[in-house]
Amino acid sequence: MIRTRQLSPVELTQALIDRCTALDGQLNSFITPTYELALDQARRAEAEVMAGRYLGALHGIPYGLKDLYYTKGVLTTGNSRVAADFTPDFDATAVVRLADAGAVLMGKQTAHELAHGGPSYDLPWPPARNPWHTDHFTGGSSSGSAAAVAAGFMPAALGTDTGGSIRGPASFCGLVGLKPTYGLVSRYGVIPHSFSLDHCGPITRSIEDCAHVLQVIAGHDHRDPASAKVAIPDYASGLGRSIKGLKVGVIRHLWEEDIPADEELRQATEEAVAVMKGLGAVTETVRIPNPQLHTDVKAIICESEAFAVQRANLRTRLADFGVDYLSQVLLALSFQASDYVRAQRQRRVLARDMAPLYRDYDVLLTAGSGPAPRLDDQYAKGALGRRSGPSMTTIFNVTGAPALMMCSGFSKTGLPIGMQLAGRPFEEATLLALAHAYEQATSWHERRPGLVPGTGVSPLQKNRPSPDLSAFRLDGPECALIRSLARSAGLALTDEWIRQAAANVPIAAGISERIPDHAQVEEPAAVFSPIA
Repeated sequence: MIRTRQLSPVELTQALIDRCTALDGQLNSFITPTYELALDQARRAEAEVMAGRYLGALHGIPYGLKDLYYTKGVLTTGNSRVAADFTPDFDATAVVRLADAGAVLMGKQTAHELAHGGPSYDLPWPPARNPWHTDHFTGGSSSGSAAAVAAGFMPAALGTDTGGSIRGPASFCGLVGLKPTYGLVSRYGVIPHSFSLDHCGPITRSIEDCAHVLQVIAGHDHRDPASAKVAIPDYASGLGRSIKGLKVGVIRHLWEEDIPADEELRQATEEAVAVMKGLGAVTETVRIPNPQLHTDVKAIICESEAFAVQRANLRTRLADFGVDYLSQVLLALSFQASDYVRAQRQRRVLARDMAPLYRDYDVLLTAGSGPAPRLDDQYAKGALGRRSGPSMTTIFNVTGAPALMMCSGFSKTGLPIGMQLAGRPFEEATLLALAHAYEQATSWHERRPGLVPGTGVSPLQKNRPSPDLSAFRLDGPECALIRSLARSAGLALTDEWIRQAAANVPIAAGISERIPDHAQVEEPAAVFSPIA
């Protein structure tokens, strides 16, 4: 409609601003709205279109950003006090590419602190609420991005994904969320959480929208040392083609054995497999060895890198971090340098072990997550209560392949349920084609949350049981170890944090013990390469 001048980008943007203004008080999806900037960009887009300079599918289209993406002259906080006044002087590569495509920035969305931990109530901005039911969790850490897209504030937003932070919110909010292949989308200018595991990608309402956003943000960037030099196909061109004969490996054990799903999620996933069969795909049950090992590898790499990223702030501004962030990142104190190297070596082994599946199957299928728990119930678990088990999503961060979450049904209470599809590295086009065929064969993507302006939201319980630390006395061996490690790292931990970190010691020991030793020829997954 914009291309054929049936719709003005300015009118579209103003209508969405009005919707945000009327409804976001129920959702807390924004940290920093950029409405004046959006209108300026929309006016520029309209002028370009009227002059016959239409730039493509995103020209004049509003979008949002998880508040980890650098935006020149616009506050970029990561929802953390340590960055609460940070205003970058340049844009992230993905933001530059969206601007060059004529997209319109509506604002910066809330997230868990620095993409880690949450939901939390001790941060500068409150956690986002789920548009399908505001008492429920959006998933994290790209929480505000998913809430805003689901609420119809914008057609698309960018999130980041280190262990499932795009796909979890997409699943809980009934959206499409894509974690592209590691290296396909530049991470330059994005507040890092874990260099080895971070991915940038889109959250959208539809597969077609996802393809259009990926088209713009994908591609090599010499400023990102992990950026891949690969040809970028036309992702939208294959949408609508037949999927007859595509081989789909169904990783059934993940939701039946390793992470037992509730009945609604199981049923929705089985029905999705049946739809795939009905469309002509060939489905076969497959297995991934030792899902727990993927989680262990991720824990060591992620916490070690996150600690390194925030080391200066942890040494000088420890009290400015939220409880959830500290509860997780302090696990790094209990890992040794050799644990990190062993985890990176094991990551390469795990990625290599996927090769037979990539050879035999075009796409892999697992359950997603949902229905979303209540926000206060999720908060009550705390960081330690959410740690250490196998994960549907982390597997594909560790192995680096593309993974997409999409809606596969709704619960009896009206909350979305998700399904995850994963593809071969850099074969997002096949993944999107299969997902689009499923989407068009079902009607889940046509549903919308019933938000009403002026509706109040229920107060949430902010109760969190204190962890039982009775086994970790301040004069005990674990606390003595943490006190020594914290001193070496330059951290001034209170007695309470020493005891909390001491509770990580046996957890870290168990994770480290499960990582095998390797032959000397096994190199780490992360290696340096010359930068042009």
